[in-house]
Amino acid sequence: MRTAGIQISRPARLIAGGLAAVAALAATSGCSTASSSDTADAGSTTASKTIKVVAAENFWGSIATQLGGDHVQVKSIINNPNADPHDYEPTAANGRLVAGAQYTIVNGIGYDAWADKLLSANPESGRTDLKVGDLVGIKPGGNPHRWYSPDNVHQVIEKITADYKKLDPADAAYFDTQKTTFETKTLAPYNKLIADIKAKYANTPIGASESIVTPLAEGLGLKMLTPESFLDAISEGTDPTAKDKQTIDQQISQKQIKVYVYNSQNATPDVQAQVKAAKAKGIPVATVTETLTPAGASFQAWQVRQLQGIEKALGQATGR
Repeated sequence: MRTAGIQISRPARLIAGGLAAVAALAATSGCSTASSSDTADAGSTTASKTIKVVAAENFWGSIATQLGGDHVQVKSIINNPNADPHDYEPTAANGRLVAGAQYTIVNGIGYDAWADKLLSANPESGRTDLKVGDLVGIKPGGNPHRWYSPDNVHQVIEKITADYKKLDPADAAYFDTQKTTFETKTLAPYNKLIADIKAKYANTPIGASESIVTPLAEGLGLKMLTPESFLDAISEGTDPTAKDKQTIDQQISQKQIKVYVYNSQNATPDVQAQVKAAKAKGIPVATVTETLTPAGASFQAWQVRQLQGIEKALGQATGR
């Protein structure tokens, strides 16, 4: 991930030094109370069983924490808004954390290949592993940003709850209650915003800076006009083609798009130029981020804030 306004290229996944670090993790074992933590209170104790959960990224960790309540202890490896999940190089502490986990959540689809290496370097026969890409049927090469797909988010919620119940059958009723509360009350503003935007602005043409926006646009029923090759290039840290940039410039200058949405954590020079051009043409601009912001925010608070920004931009653009 890049700090807004500064371009930092994404190199090949795990350079030689990273591979050496992962190899060293194979020698680590046992439980860990490493400092990579999510919103759960690592010091809480209950009379019932506590499932030790490790999530590769904090957006899945936040959901896992809220679904498990008092019966889980969740640690998220990526929990810093300035860390790039694509290029993260795991540490020995991460290896110990995974070795002591009873349940892990990895995004998959090539997004966090380092996490796969952590799991294989620290095998545990009693551990249950959830790979989101496999769950939702997206193969490597597909769009990995599944936490921006409302349908996929609900699939993950169902799966995590089902896995918790298998790991701790005695507290199955508790986990069912947690899921019901989370889906019907906690996520109510999130669900309502998605439904309202889809009902009011379906098929509205938009532009975006990278492929992180695509699953959300699909979930909201919006029409993405930005070439997929440009979206992928910015997401992967490669140079977009001149043809794609020309196409986007034309879409903006001719106001073919109603709103422009960009990842403020990855504001490359090309993206900055497009944001400036969109604003100059009176096209409303909305922002999203790749991981939870600010640090420590819940999944729903983060998503609701972004959806409200998109809804406001759509309203400004269409007069509705």
